[in-house]
Amino acid sequence: MLSVIVFSALAIIALASGIAVFRVDSMARATYALAVSFVAVGVMLLMFNLDYIGVITILMMVMEMAIMAIYMIMFMGMNPALMPMSMVHNKRWSAILAVGTFILLAGGALFIPWPARNGSPAADLTASLGEAIMGSKMLVMLTVSPILFATIVAALVLANPRGRYDRWGDELDRSAPDDPQQGGLGR
Repeated sequence: MLSVIVFSALAIIALASGIAVFRVDSMARATYALAVSFVAVGVMLLMFNLDYIGVITILMMVMEMAIMAIYMIMFMGMNPALMPMSMVHNKRWSAILAVGTFILLAGGALFIPWPARNGSPAADLTASLGEAIMGSKMLVMLTVSPILFATIVAALVLANPRGRYDRWGDELDRSAPDDPQQGGLGR
């Protein structure tokens, strides 16, 4: 019973944050809403004991949204990323196209003659699914992952060269910062 409640709550979170992507009025908020939606989907996959796909979904989406946020900060600054804007262009035709695509895909899923299963499933479905998806590229992905992480850390360092330690030093409980670069925001 508890798993049904948790799954239902995650489904509602995924759906609500997916809708929020198109309802919020800034790119930063849409990015975070999309991340929340995919993390909820990843946790639902983990509830189905699809450990590999669930963890990969969560990690991939969190990293993608982090990269999007970094680029927004680097190229737009944080204020423009939070400024109101329309996230949907040509709303009427977008809605018509979305509904038409949904009807086409749902009809295909419901009316296609699905084949009968041949054979039995593997003993470890997660391992066999991971091998089928990654195959011989597993070593490459294990090597690329820390490189991508180092790239994200380097991009953050370059995007924010003056962190709180530059302004406050080691004494973070002071009342006013001793800013080495005068003339900043309202100082």
